Amino acid sequence: MANVFKVTPKGTKRTKETVLTPEMSIIVTTVHHTLDPFYNGAKEIKEADMRLYGFDYQKACCGKNNFEVKRLD
Repeated sequence: MANVFKVTPKGTKRTKETVLTPEMSIIVTTVHHTLDPFYNGAKEIKEADMRLYGFDYQKACCGKNNFEVKRLD
């Protein structure tokens, strides 16, 4: 069974090309049986951010400390 998480940025983060704001909240479902959506390199988070907001997680050098994670299931 997969887990569902709501991932919300803790604050505003600006880089050359992108801006991350707390309003850019996403809901992701992990394919792995884990309690951490960052477990597999944040693959689902990267895909959801790019699809919904055009935000490149890797270019912005984001990490687990930039986000608040809430488990929904």
